[in-house]
Amino acid sequence: MLGAESFTLHFWDYFAFIAFFVGLSAVGYWAGRKERTGATEYFLAGKRLPWYVVGGSFIASNISTEHFIGMIGAAVIYGICVAMSEWGNVLSFSLLIWFFIPFLLASKVFTTPEFLEKRFSPVLRQFFALVTIISNVVAFLAAVLYGGALAIQKLFQVELTRLTDLVPEVLSPGDPAQLQLWIAIIVLGVVAGIWAIYGGLSSVAWTDLFTVCVMVAGGVTVTILGLDALAGDDGSLVDGARVMIERNQAADGPWREAVQSNVQNLAGQDTYNRLSVIQPVTHPTHPWPSMIFGVFSVSIWYNVLNQFMIQRVLGAKDGYHARMGIVFAGFLKILLPAIVVIPGLIVFARSPDILMIESWEDVKSTADQRYVHLIQTLVPIGLRGLFLAALFGAIQSTVNSVLNSTATIFTLDVYKRWIHRSASDKHLVKVGILSSIVVLAIAITLGGFIGGLGKSLFVYIQELYAFFAPPFSAVFLLGILWKRINARGAITAVFLGFVIGIAMKAYIQFDMQLQQWIPAIPAHPDWLAPYGNQAIVNWAVCMVVCVVVSLSTAPPRPEQVTDQLTFNWRKINIFDNLGKHWYTSVITWWLLFVLAIVALLAVFSGYIIPPGATG
Repeated sequence: MLGAESFTLHFWDYFAFIAFFVGLSAVGYWAGRKERTGATEYFLAGKRLPWYVVGGSFIASNISTEHFIGMIGAAVIYGICVAMSEWGNVLSFSLLIWFFIPFLLASKVFTTPEFLEKRFSPVLRQFFALVTIISNVVAFLAAVLYGGALAIQKLFQVELTRLTDLVPEVLSPGDPAQLQLWIAIIVLGVVAGIWAIYGGLSSVAWTDLFTVCVMVAGGVTVTILGLDALAGDDGSLVDGARVMIERNQAADGPWREAVQSNVQNLAGQDTYNRLSVIQPVTHPTHPWPSMIFGVFSVSIWYNVLNQFMIQRVLGAKDGYHARMGIVFAGFLKILLPAIVVIPGLIVFARSPDILMIESWEDVKSTADQRYVHLIQTLVPIGLRGLFLAALFGAIQSTVNSVLNSTATIFTLDVYKRWIHRSASDKHLVKVGILSSIVVLAIAITLGGFIGGLGKSLFVYIQELYAFFAPPFSAVFLLGILWKRINARGAITAVFLGFVIGIAMKAYIQFDMQLQQWIPAIPAHPDWLAPYGNQAIVNWAVCMVVCVVVSLSTAPPRPEQVTDQLTFNWRKINIFDNLGKHWYTSVITWWLLFVLAIVALLAVFSGYIIPPGATG
């Protein structure tokens, strides 16, 4: 179980964190000092972001406590397959580079809901805007703040205890730990959201670039220290990596026992290979169909339609910088498992007993906390401040990005369209600032209740993705590739997709109870239980419905299917502005990115590194 020890900070730790915060503040102030003069400046950084800022901000916005806490906890339990959450983006990144970016930039939109209106209808725009605002607050902000507060609570329990002693008794709940969690959530939310409110996307993007450098440095440091600990006093990092791989093969000893004791929970079958990215169809988090179809059912929504990710692409200088930014983000995706998956393998190698806890829910909860324990036991004085800066940076970058994108959608897709159509740019900026404050307050409030859901933080967020994403991914992909898709088909598919998503979850949850009333109702198949497979089924149904309804009704108007909104198969309008030389070409670096991912998938396919006795 998690140790009770708390972080002890010394002078150099405080120095490292304060230096980080001063640097972050300087970058945020410098980048955002002139960005409140108009909507384009505040919401899209004046469309001046270079490729390295686009890519760095894209990844920093993606890295959060879901990674440092949730994904590492999932890797403790499930092994290397969790890396597919990063490496599997190769397909969606490629689609973004070659198909989606040209149309999003050519359409000259501020938000993805605005693009959906141009291609389909105002109804779809408003529904997507509403869903985006809700998902940003519930699935992103609240969860990120909760995960960060949980880590802070465990690391700095002594300091938080001193703070809780200052709270008047009448305001204090019965559980001191709960009060500590609330204090941590409030402090994190307020401090992390400052620069998004102050300087808009420019402040967000440039502070993200600064932050991602610190996160990589801090994360890699923990991984190196973990491998060094496995190697022993006289071993090298290579020896530590060898020990990690051998123990994660679970061929003998407590590692084999740990896997065998929970093999049904791990994959729903009698064997399990922790070092393979190819997992059975019944795997709870990474079934093999998601390797193929996950890009269409979830990743397109997350990386393309998701405003808080795509907004920095819309703020790029031009198409070249937008595409090279995503290529740069792809190389960072190659690196990320070294920071957010390998530590999970290290934790399992050190403490396989985690998987032998009697309650499976307790296993998931303990795994989420083990990275914090790894920090407590391995990080020496002087580097703890760097890790604290990396953890805070992960929270800050995501909170900033989600706040800015949510305010953008509310201001431009809700307020300007339905409340004040003639609002000036300066007025819209004020609304954006105010809506950021309101959204942050709501997220802080919700963040305190996520811990009561009884789920891994990683699983909680991924399940929400799998519910929101498929209908929009289906209609967006069809709408880009086929001019015949119309608004009626898209709207029908989206609304039906949400009904199907709810129905599947209800069926899986209550099929046994329903059988008592209607014996003819079959039990749900095991392969339908993983949320990834539910997303694939929903996406496939939405694709069929969208096509059938579109073909059964009138075609879209000519202005809805221009070359700026749909792919022109005759003109092939996707190969412009790719770079002047081969060594600066988008094609060159994209190919290197794809080949690197293919090599990694080959290595961890379960054949080059074979399973242990449990395989």
